[in-house]
Amino acid sequence: MAWLNWWLYSSGHQPVGLDPPLPDGVNISKEARSAISRAASVFVLYATSCANNFAMKGKRKTLNAGDVLSAMEEMEFQRFVAPLKESLEVYRREQKGKKEARKDKDKKADSEEQDKSREEENDDDDERMEEEEQNEEEEVDN
Repeated sequence: MAWLNWWLYSSGHQPVGLDPPLPDGVNISKEARSAISRAASVFVLYATSCANNFAMKGKRKTLNAGDVLSAMEEMEFQRFVAPLKESLEVYRREQKGKKEARKDKDKKADSEEQDKSREEENDDDDERMEEEEQNEEEEVDN
């Protein structure tokens, strides 16, 4: 399990609830890194295959987070289920925040467009009124 922790941290991921990476001063050879990388790839493929079995049982073609969590339990990696759930919740909150920020930004842009459109309409109305006043003045003069 320590190798998976190390791999996750070294690849820039910091899963919630997992132990920190290897201690300072520990060096890992290129050969060991390659072996760890291959092992991680095999692990991911195996986990994906197990998760796919759960999706197929549910008559679905798309894997979801529940399938992955069930696969982890089936593969006897229960230790990872709780941290994965926490990471998933963090991810979902971040995505929700981003979605709401986009909505707010879109609403603001729409509001600004409407304000600009109203201003243009008001300018057009003002110009029409001025033209009508000029026409009326010309008619009175004639």
